[in-house]
Order: sequence, then structure tokens, then C-alpha cells
Amino acid sequence: LVLELNQVIIPTYGTVPDQQNLHTPEWADFDDKPDSLFFSDGQRRIDFVLVYEDESKKMTHKRSDRKKQKRKRQVYESNLINNGLQLEATRSVLDEKLIFVKVHAPWEVLCTYAEVMHIKLPLQPNDLKTRDSAFNWFSSLFRVDENIIKPEQEFFTAPFQKEHLSNFYIQDKDTFFNPATRSRIVHFILSRVEYATKSNVKKFGINKLLDTGIYKAAFPLHDSSFRHPSTDPDCPSERYLLYREWAHPKNIFKLQPLDFIRKYYGEKIGIYFAWLGFYTNMLIVAAIVGVGCFLYGCLTKDNCTWSQEVCDPNIGGNIIMCPQCDKVCTYWNLTITCESSKKLCIFDSFGTLVFAVFMGIWVTLFLEFWKRRQAELEYEWDTVEYLEQEEQVRPEYEARCTHVVMNEITQQEEHVPYTSCGKCIRMTFCTSAIFFWILLIIASVIGIIVYRLSVFLVFSATLSQHMNGTEAIRKYLTPQTATSVTASLISFIVIMVLNIIYEKVAILITDFELPRTQTDYENSLTTKMFLFQFVNYYSSCFYIAFFKGKFVGHPGNPVYWLGKYRNEECDPGGCLLELTTQLAIIVGGKAIWNNIQEVLLPWVKNLIGRYCAAARSEKVVPRWEQDYHLQPIGKLGLFYEYLEMVIQFGFVTLFVASFPLAPLLALINNMLEIRLDAWKLTTQFRRMVPQKAQDIGAWQPIMQGIAILAVVTNAMIIAFTSDMIPRLVYYWSFSVPPYGSHSSHTMKGYINSTLSVFNISDFKNASKPFSPWFGNQTTCRQVYRDLRYPAGHQHQYEHNIYYWHVIAAKLAFIIVMEHVIYFVNFIISYVIPDVSQKTKSKVKREKYLTQKLLHENDLKVVKKNMGKIADKIIKGVDSTFRPKAE
Repeated sequence: LVLELNQVIIPTYGTVPDQQNLHTPEWADFDDKPDSLFFSDGQRRIDFVLVYEDESKKMTHKRSDRKKQKRKRQVYESNLINNGLQLEATRSVLDEKLIFVKVHAPWEVLCTYAEVMHIKLPLQPNDLKTRDSAFNWFSSLFRVDENIIKPEQEFFTAPFQKEHLSNFYIQDKDTFFNPATRSRIVHFILSRVEYATKSNVKKFGINKLLDTGIYKAAFPLHDSSFRHPSTDPDCPSERYLLYREWAHPKNIFKLQPLDFIRKYYGEKIGIYFAWLGFYTNMLIVAAIVGVGCFLYGCLTKDNCTWSQEVCDPNIGGNIIMCPQCDKVCTYWNLTITCESSKKLCIFDSFGTLVFAVFMGIWVTLFLEFWKRRQAELEYEWDTVEYLEQEEQVRPEYEARCTHVVMNEITQQEEHVPYTSCGKCIRMTFCTSAIFFWILLIIASVIGIIVYRLSVFLVFSATLSQHMNGTEAIRKYLTPQTATSVTASLISFIVIMVLNIIYEKVAILITDFELPRTQTDYENSLTTKMFLFQFVNYYSSCFYIAFFKGKFVGHPGNPVYWLGKYRNEECDPGGCLLELTTQLAIIVGGKAIWNNIQEVLLPWVKNLIGRYCAAARSEKVVPRWEQDYHLQPIGKLGLFYEYLEMVIQFGFVTLFVASFPLAPLLALINNMLEIRLDAWKLTTQFRRMVPQKAQDIGAWQPIMQGIAILAVVTNAMIIAFTSDMIPRLVYYWSFSVPPYGSHSSHTMKGYINSTLSVFNISDFKNASKPFSPWFGNQTTCRQVYRDLRYPAGHQHQYEHNIYYWHVIAAKLAFIIVMEHVIYFVNFIISYVIPDVSQKTKSKVKREKYLTQKLLHENDLKVVKKNMGKIADKIIKGVDSTFRPKAE
């Protein structure tokens, strides 16, 4: 790429001129036009703005350091001018130390770099007929008024070539390259222009100059204020329209103007909001079904026989439960769990099973339909062949290319940043670092588990003593509930703290890897961050769902964690309600935290900045200075927005069997998230450098992996975490002879038959409770459904036949549910093509036109020229051999 730049564009690229040969920007005073987007002459458009602090007025650095910084800046600006860019400098209105350097790219520079960057530009208007959808009339009710934001005209496009300039659809040179494309081209130049050479190593790029503080900011301009249209009649005021018709809260139920967003912010921003909007729309169906299942649970909870038995004073009131910890815990009555059993009936119902199966199919429908939608956007936004043709090497990668290797395909030498051995060393180090940090996360989860085990002892000993006579509180604030809620809160805090640390670690590891392109960089960082976040967010939920209460032994022979802490037990109804509590706290707390971090902090910073600026002056401020006082978007752009939504996607799909309201909460959150992100971009942040993006990158395979895992986790939650399978086995097999005594299938007697009996005389001294036994009973019941033979049986405390029936039913259920859902998903994936026939036709038509206009025309010219040459040759031959006239 650098070689191509040297040969085609700037012969002086990579040279540092002497002091006397330095080119300097033009200087101009502010012309009191706050909405102007042009140089002082009113003709040349501002494509980019660089901001630096006047070195002569800096007081924070040594004089020698200030001189070096000034020299680098002057060389950089001189090389920008050598590259064909035009610069104009203006001193700040509010702070005389700040200098704003405005950058303009002339027509020739735009054409040259558009060809180097393989930017696709219009050939001719799209002439394919489009058929309106049957739902077009309905969707028009939610679309933005076309009189306010006019639909973008569709074109067939091709990679730009200067030699075929006449074949492109150029009505006006000033508008042929839109502002987003102009800014992208200028940023490409800014990222590759040199400013110094040290030890034969070139230093170049605006990013390094920003990191070292030589420049304070670099950004393209917003075209107007978001509060009112521009005073310039020729300015379209697109920022104002985006705020009014997209970011404003009144538009929460409207469809997004995606083409307009893409035009203003570029394809990378556009594809994010397209995906988020599509995901939100698909959540509507999931939310409706989830609410239906929740209402079904609410309506049928009063008919929940096993809950009625728990709350019945003649059944649950006569069942005395064994202590849940050693020594300090006391015997307790089963009716204490009455309220939690009623809540559990809402979530642990037949509707939950139906909803889990539905969500397993829904996630595949979502991914398949998104592929089709993404293919349409790839064509409409000219990114179909982006990765192969247009994406450039990262400047950080270019700067490290010091090793020479032979390209196996071209058989030519090329420069790379490291050898094969060096690459292996880097990959080994990075992989080791990733596993180390993941193990660190697991260690933090183990710390939370130890907290739960130790604090449960304290709550068991103290809550009963301090709440005597307050039965209403004791119903709800049980030791299990207190432990679960406090552990979930602490887990949430630990997750948020670790996120901050892991973010920096993942960036450091990815920088060390040195990926070649920006897409490679983002995909590598995405994979690392998601691995960290997956373990960080989901590990506590996996523990509750699949490990808590599963390996506890029995009262006479409990299992100990780390040889000291007795393993936790679930409530008699299982751990499903606790998993629901954990999900609600993490999902709700995460949404609140993210909104504070993403929206409130930038708003407060900008508010303080505006207040300070207003206190200093009441002068008219130019557009570039207004934008400078906005917040920078950050190097990773929308990475954290994607991460937030994909983590939410995981909660909605992986554990939906325990919380059917998750899609509804996600839907409400996303409807707000779209408008908050839009408001943040249009009002609080500087305009992002427009970037190309073919798709949502590594997030797509990540979501596909989550979809596959979601089927397994939901099947296992229903089988092992909920109490549905033991209830079904009891209903169909153990409520009637030969195992039961009822004449017909019923749930009556379920509680009494599933809580194993333990003789209190079999307690070991290490676990025998301090509290005296009350009554004349000699037995207590196990808290969890461990299904063991009672005391006095020849196989006492061993698993009974009911247990093995339940295990067999659970395994059969998992296998059947997984295979049914996977089979249905396979059929759906096969039936729904990734690219629609309409999109395929458009792609073929565009390729045909490109070949016809750009290649066949050249062939005709060659044939025409060859024909003239042939005619001349024939005439010359004829004149040579023709006999002379007598």
C-alpha cells in the first residue's frame, strides 16, 4: 500500500523537508459565521479539523520538548500540504492558546485516493423495478415522514477509477463525494503521513500525534446544531434532522431512518443500529409469548397441588426439616417456604417448558432472518466486496513491517512485522494471558461461593434470634433469601469492577498481537472481551443453575467445600427461584449502570464544559469550536454497545427457562437504548470518522454459538434445576400402584413422598445442631429432593428407585428436547436462504453494468483504434504494390 501511494500519489511521501522548505497553513480570522462549514473564502469545504495548543504558550513542558513537538507538528502539516491537502489555521475564540487547523481535500486528491481505497461510487440510477411488500402500508405508519427526510436514490455502483471518470454518475463535483466519504478519505491520508524519522524507522499517523499530545483532537465536523437548522440555506442540517426524527424520545415507536444514518455517520454506525433495531423488533414476538407464559403461571398457581401441600398446616405444618448447616442451624418447619413455593409455581410451570422450546426456535429464526437483512444492507450500502477490495492495513501494522518474507502466491518479497517464530511466540503469550485472566475470574466466583457458604451460617444463627414475633418478615427474609440477595449484589459489584480491569487487559493483549487490518483487530478484541465477559457475567448463573444443591450428600454424611464449608442446599422447590433473582439483579443492575456510564457522565461533562465556556465569554463560537467541546467517541467506537447487547442476548436466551419475562425487559431496555445511543451520538459526542463495515463482525458467530448453547442450557435448567421432571415422574408413575397408593394419577402426596426421612440419632457430632429437638418425633426431612430410602430400611440413605426413574427421565428429556429443536432449526436454516432472490438480482445487474460500462467500452475504443491502424496498414500496402499510372 505504501509503495502504491509513493508511486501513484505523492513522490515526496516519507521525506522530512528542511526547515526552509516547510509548507505552513494559511491563517484566517473567524468570520463570525457560527454555522459555516467552509474556509474563510466560503468555497472550500472543511473536511476535517485538527486542534493543537500553541507551543509558545504551553507552560507544562520544558522548552526543548515544546520545540520538538512544534517541529513534528510543522513537518506533519507540511507533508499534508505536499500530499495535496489544503490547510487553514484559525485561533480559538474562547481560548487564545488553542489553534484550529481546518483541512480541505481538493477534487484531484479525492479522485486519486478514492481509486487507491477502491471506494464504490455511482454509475447510474437503479433501474430494477421494486415490488411493494404486503405490509408496506402498515410499516409506513411507523416510518419517518418522507417529506422531512427524503429517501436516498438507489444507484448501481463500482470501484472508482479516474480513467473512467466519464462513466460515473457525476452531476455536481461538489456533491459527488458526500461529506462522510470526504472525511474518510482525509482521515486515510492523516493516518499515513509521516512527521519524523528515528533510527531509520518512520513515525507517522494522526493517532500517534494525538497520543503524544502534539494534537489535542482530530475530528470531522457536524453540519449544524442539533437544536436548530443551520443558518446557511445550502446546508442540509442533517444533524438537526437526525435529532428531531430519530434521537428525540417522541420517536420511540418509529422506525429508524437507516439510510440517512448511514449517509451521515457511515456504514459502521448504520449496521449497528440496523442490527439493534432488527433484534428489538424480533424481541416483540418473544416478549408476547414470554408474558403469555408468565400469565399462565400466575393463573394456575392457585391450582399448584405441591405448593398447597407446603402451605397446608396439616401437611407442611407437620413436616420438620433437617438443619441446613452444621451446629448453629436449627430444625425448621416446611411452611416457612410457603411464599417462595407460590412464586416458584409461576415460573416452574408447563408454560416455561413451552417457552423454552419456543425460544430455542426463535433464536434461529432471528439469526437466519438477520443474515437476509444483512445481505440486503451489504448490497444497498456497497460493502459486498469491501473486505477483499477496500479495507486498508492499519498504520500501526505498517509501522512495524521490518521483516522481509517471500509471498507464496505472488513469489515477491513483502514486509511483515514479525517472523513465523515471532508470531508463534506472540500467540502463545496472548493465549496464556487469556487463560490466566479467565482463571482469575473463576477464582473470584469461587470467592463468592465461599462468601455464600460462610454467610449462610451467620444468617441461620442470627435471623431467627432477631426476628422473634415478626412472622410476616420471617416468611420472606429466610436465611436462603438473605444469602442469595446479598451474594447477587456483591457478585454484581465484582463483575463491574472486573470489567474495568479486563477491558484494559484485552486491549493490551490485542495491541501486542498486532492484527493487520481494523476488522482483524476488532474481531480479535471482540473474541477476548466476550470470553472475559462470558465467564464474568454467566459463571454465577451457571453455578446456581447446575452446581448448587447437586453435590451435598445427606444430613448424616454432608459434602464439604474446601474441607471446611458445607455445600449449599436449594430450597425444597429447587434453585430456580434463586436463579431468577440472580438474573433480575444482574440484568437490571447492568442496564442502570450502563446508562449512567454511557449517558449521564458525558452529559454532565458537556454541561460543565458549556457552563465554563459561557462564564468566560458571550462571543459567537464557530462550528469547529463548538464540536471541540463535545466528548470524543473513543478508539473502540461502538464496541461496548455491541458487547452490552450481546451479553443481554445471552441472558435472554441462555437462562430464559428460569425467567420468561427476560425478553420483555430486554425489549423495553432496547427501545430506550436505541434512542439513548442516538441522542448520545447526535448531541453529546463529536462526529465519528465514517467507517466501512460489511457486517457485525465477530458478533455473528458469537451469537450463533450462544444459540447452540442456549438449547442445552434451557433443557438442563428444566431437567436439573426446576422440579418439573420429578413432578411428572411422580404424576405418571409413582402416584399410582405399584409404587403409589392413589387410584388415579394425581399430585397429592408429592411433597411427603419426595422429601427423604432422616433419623436424628444418626447425626455426627461435627454436624449435630446445638438447638434441642422439639416434640417427640425422632426424624427430620432432607431439604432437597434427594430421593433416598428412609432410616431403618435395609438400604437406608441410599438412592431409591424413584431417584433412578427421575434421572432416566431427565436424561431422556434433554436428549429429546435438544434433538427436536436442533432438527427444527436445521430445517429453518435450510429453508430460509441467506440472500434473497431480489438481492441476488440486484448484484448480478450491477456486475453486468460494471462490465459493460467500464470494460466493454474500453474494448470498443481499443477495437476502434486497432481498426484505424489496420486501415492505415492496408492503405500503405496497397500504395506500395499498386502499379504506377502510365
